Amino acid sequence: MPPVRRARTPVCRGGLREAGRMWKAVDAEAEATSPLESAEVTTLEEDSPVIAAQGLSVDITTPDGIADSYVSAPDDGARHPGVLLYMDAFGLRPSLRAMADRLAGHGYTVLVPNVLYRHGRAPVVDLPDFIDPSQRPELFQQLLPMVHELTPDLVLRDADAYLAWLTAYERTTDGPMGTTGYCMGARLALRTAAGFPELIGAAAGFHAGGLVTDGPDSPHLVVGNVTAELYFGHADDDPSLPPEQVERFEQALTDAGITHRCEVYSGAHHGYTQADTASYDEQAAERHWRELVSLFDRTLTPTG
Repeated sequence: MPPVRRARTPVCRGGLREAGRMWKAVDAEAEATSPLESAEVTTLEEDSPVIAAQGLSVDITTPDGIADSYVSAPDDGARHPGVLLYMDAFGLRPSLRAMADRLAGHGYTVLVPNVLYRHGRAPVVDLPDFIDPSQRPELFQQLLPMVHELTPDLVLRDADAYLAWLTAYERTTDGPMGTTGYCMGARLALRTAAGFPELIGAAAGFHAGGLVTDGPDSPHLVVGNVTAELYFGHADDDPSLPPEQVERFEQALTDAGITHRCEVYSGAHHGYTQADTASYDEQAAERHWRELVSLFDRTLTPTG
């Protein structure tokens, strides 16, 4: 693997770390919280070949507490490029673990933190096995205040700990890492790519919401700090990212000179990747897998 790119000084707000500090897992030790479990990764034919993945629950120490997390890697004992996968608002749950396992089966070491850990271990609210539209208002009434408390400074402070842990993990190679996120997680992936350009070689987001706002901390305003290649797969007719915001986001990426591709998934609703919700769209979800794996295979080189 090539060394981690350090083309510019990392951009981190709030004095999170001194410029040029090398990543060490000094304050991000993980404690196993469940036995190692093996997961057979099942995919559609065009997404083959893949190998089995092993998942493990871990605790990651952050400046503000303990983030319960899930890490999955190929069942081969080797080291692989790291990927930080950010959850949607519904949180770390079986379907997200399954997504981590599937991505790991393509040759990556995938970490999924509970980004709402300040409010408890996952699930931070009671979740049904399947989330239908009638349940969403009550769930969001509980979850949105927690999501809104996750300020940009907190996102970067947490990302510092997550990336430090992933860098030091014995199943992760040296070199650039990837990040991807879903719904609110897409914003976190973008901020992570902007905050840690020397570590992140590729970033993706799917059915993202709130990428463009009129506020001074709008996510699209940080893209000038990104050096990673980006891919965004937008939902169609998404109230959380209407067409005019899609256009503004695309223009911001173009103006910043970022290698990127943004696409609207025709007919796919917000949440189309999430198999435990009524928004799931198998065709769009499979397209997302193809694009995500292609991005990481091209930029992260999953060997060594």
